[in-house]
Amino acid sequence: MNKRSYNIFFHLHTISGIIISAALFVIFFTGSFSFFRDEIANWQKNEEVTPIETGITLNIDKVIDSIEKNYTLYGRDLEIGKHYNERRLDINMSASKDSLATENAKTGAFFYLDTKTFNTYNYIESYTLGEFLYRLHFFAQIPYPFGYYLSGFIAFFFLFAIITGVLIHWDKIVSNFYIFRPKTKLKTIWTDAHTALGLIGLPFQFVYAVTGAFFMLSLLMAAPSVMLLYDENQQKLYEDLEYFDKPVPLAYKELETVPSVEKYIEQTRQKWNNFNISHVHIYNFGDADMRIAVEGELDRKKKFTGNGKIIYQATNGEVLAEKNPFTDTSYLDGVKNIMYRLHYGDYGGFSIRIISFILGLISCFVIISGVLIWLVARDKKNVPEKKRKFNTALVNIYLAISMAMYPITALTFIAVKAFGPVDQTFIYQFYFIGWLIISLGFIFRKSLYFTNKYALLSGSIIGFFVPITNGIVTGNWFWLAYNNGQFQSFFIDVFWLILAIITLLVTFKIKKKETSH
Repeated sequence: MNKRSYNIFFHLHTISGIIISAALFVIFFTGSFSFFRDEIANWQKNEEVTPIETGITLNIDKVIDSIEKNYTLYGRDLEIGKHYNERRLDINMSASKDSLATENAKTGAFFYLDTKTFNTYNYIESYTLGEFLYRLHFFAQIPYPFGYYLSGFIAFFFLFAIITGVLIHWDKIVSNFYIFRPKTKLKTIWTDAHTALGLIGLPFQFVYAVTGAFFMLSLLMAAPSVMLLYDENQQKLYEDLEYFDKPVPLAYKELETVPSVEKYIEQTRQKWNNFNISHVHIYNFGDADMRIAVEGELDRKKKFTGNGKIIYQATNGEVLAEKNPFTDTSYLDGVKNIMYRLHYGDYGGFSIRIISFILGLISCFVIISGVLIWLVARDKKNVPEKKRKFNTALVNIYLAISMAMYPITALTFIAVKAFGPVDQTFIYQFYFIGWLIISLGFIFRKSLYFTNKYALLSGSIIGFFVPITNGIVTGNWFWLAYNNGQFQSFFIDVFWLILAIITLLVTFKIKKKETSH
């Protein structure tokens, strides 16, 4: 590569990286914890769900009987889903289509139902720290759709930074990987670490840049299609993309006896072996044109992408539509499912999620080291003093916001246990206010060394208290959880012990360099 091209790619890589660095750190840090979203949620609620349990296993007729105690269901569309490995099912009910329905029946509802106690919870009550960290990694707390689009564009520019980074290192990408000079000047140390760890995490980062941009920008990219091809009919687009089914009109003939939904679920299980049911849709409940759609996917050990669906006429069992998971996998299914599998890291068991977590934290280090390289490279006598102070202040703010995430995350784990049960409002206030206070403390300290060292040190110390707090509050110490086969509780406690030990060891390795920072 000639010098002019190298300089262009180098500056593009630097500029794109600096612009997105703080937000990208938040995405990778919270995204790393999101690999254990279900374990965190169940740990917080002190509930255990067998890891091998997938899909809906509860008798749906019992679920419907429980719902009917509080709601009039005639004429409604019901969606019963299980998106996560938790004890709770998602229940989404439309308003009744019956024009003579009561005012209450003309209102839709969404809630969660505990499969053991049959208690119901609204979204705010059922909110967990696992859900919070998962949603923070794509900025869902920012009003829709701005947070989604922001995270999507960050993923897109991150992809740009990855490509330009590979191009500028291409000539020496192998030789530079083996170079590490810990006793040389500061910029060289950060550069060596940035290059080596960046190359280790390159495939991981590329996958997440592509899939992240795909998920968050897909709606924006589909906008021209909605305008031109679908005459602004967004519902029709979603139907063609198989996100929604076509609406089914009511026949206005109420049935004396509502057919069993569980019967059709069992029929589907017998038809397709190793089929995990994730959603049950009931259209026109209790009506002569009542329909039941059973949806799910094959065990991923049997087939990487195998979505299936059957729609039954509830009154006579006629199959109205069928999508065989073994033979009817479309190109659209393949693209969507592969993107999901790659992004969520759930295609290779628990070990893949652990590896993905480690690579996510490595990516956080790559981001920080890139910013520090940028700062040290501009901390020269030929740079005006005013500009040097601005660069230092900028990085000081960035580093404070980023590194404060570790102690506040550990502290929030303790808070949701010590003050539990807590809801969405508590988690929002505790995390964001605590994050702000810690960040301001580091910002006003104006020391990059202090921020790095004491963010890791405080996070490590607090992290050690996570399993201690769980043991004191619940009595379910991690060794007891292990003996009782409660893997999720055991994992989160041990996870924090190991993470705290590692970051504490890293803290001891941080030495103050003779710099102006």
